Amino acid sequence: MLDTSTIPYMALTDVAAGIRSGELSPVTLTETMLARVAQVDTELHSYLSVHGETAMNQARQAESEIRSGRYRGPLHGVPIAIKDLFFTKGVPATFGSGAYKDFVSDYSATVVDRLMAAGAVILGRLALHEGALAPHHPTFGEPPRHPYVAGYWPGGSSSGSGVATAAGLCFAALGSDTGGSIRFPSATNGLTGMKPTWGRVSRHGVFTLADTLDSVGPMCRSAADAAAVFDVIAGHDVNDPTSLPVAVPGYLAALEGGVWGARDLRIGLDWDYVSTEVDPEIVGSIKAALEVFEQLGARIVPIKLPDMTEVVKSQRIIMETECARYHEAHYKAHPEGFGKLAETIERGFGYRSVDVAAAYIIKDRFRGQLSAVFESVDVIPAPIMPWVGMKYDELDKLFERMPLFGRFGGICNMAGVPTITFPVGVNQIGLPLAMQLIGPHLSEVNLFKATHAYQQATEWHLRRPAF
Repeated sequence: MLDTSTIPYMALTDVAAGIRSGELSPVTLTETMLARVAQVDTELHSYLSVHGETAMNQARQAESEIRSGRYRGPLHGVPIAIKDLFFTKGVPATFGSGAYKDFVSDYSATVVDRLMAAGAVILGRLALHEGALAPHHPTFGEPPRHPYVAGYWPGGSSSGSGVATAAGLCFAALGSDTGGSIRFPSATNGLTGMKPTWGRVSRHGVFTLADTLDSVGPMCRSAADAAAVFDVIAGHDVNDPTSLPVAVPGYLAALEGGVWGARDLRIGLDWDYVSTEVDPEIVGSIKAALEVFEQLGARIVPIKLPDMTEVVKSQRIIMETECARYHEAHYKAHPEGFGKLAETIERGFGYRSVDVAAAYIIKDRFRGQLSAVFESVDVIPAPIMPWVGMKYDELDKLFERMPLFGRFGGICNMAGVPTITFPVGVNQIGLPLAMQLIGPHLSEVNLFKATHAYQQATEWHLRRPAF
């Protein structure tokens, strides 16, 4: 029998196997996770709302269906949680802002509907930076705390998603990414997070930060777990005209074969890009990870990436102008509810039209330049952030440092390419170290396979915080 004390940190795929075999009960599992949230999250503040009664009803339904032979797949009966920007019919969705604290949708986001159709149990809604960008809004109390080292920022904007998953308060979480909001909290919390190809996952029923940059993806404790969630949420959606009408492969099934997922992988390495103005601990951990990939059969191919200075500047212009466009009517009617997000909106109103036009031209050109690089390589390794950690009281300096962040975060959103983040070490004070692999459009299968191969050969993804 399984030791119930170890349940919160089990792999999602192991939980799914236990549910399918009957060794794990969705009802008992959900009770265990809700009890842990009640006990632990008073310190961590990762949830904005916990939906215990609804979750228990979903768990009971899942258990009944599974016992009667109607098993739906790896998420059936598995407790997960979602960032509080996904519409859920009849349930408040705040976008982390006082301006939307009373918003209730009469329909659910496509990704929420797909999770429900897969039989997932949704424990609650997770904290985020206001509007998926600005500092946490004071309306919602204390911001999420780092589960590894007190006082440090746990990443954002999907802050609650990162903390809850790392701390064993859910088995997976959904996040969103406009310039790094899946990758930053995945990196700082030792998780595996997928920012997919733009359009690979529907954004119907999702609060918008920047329409042409936003992506939705899973944040989990391993590549296999993330692939299981991605199997459910990826794919075309008639309600989202920007979603790609492309067939969805079996992402989890593609991981069969273990370490062979890295064999003959062509890793395009621009060492200046990886190492310039980057913390030596991060650089060292990436170097060690690349050595593991070589041992698994990958080949390092020297490359030179295009200059990204104007791309980073343009990403901010696009993000802020599209943010202002999305919020314009509500902001002008009810400005009092907005916190620091108001500053972004005001900046968005202030750009000259010719500067905005130039930003989109630069975006399209960079997409083509990066596509040309991928003609000779399969993936490009990169840091996610230029330094290991940032304390909460330093966040006001974040925009000052945006050019450094944007080199690794925003450029992937500008090109619309997928990238997977995963842990590759730990620094001297106990903070996780991470890297990302960037791939060409619709290469999520290869990114999952490569990361899974690395995780079969290493144990960084098995590290857990100690409270």
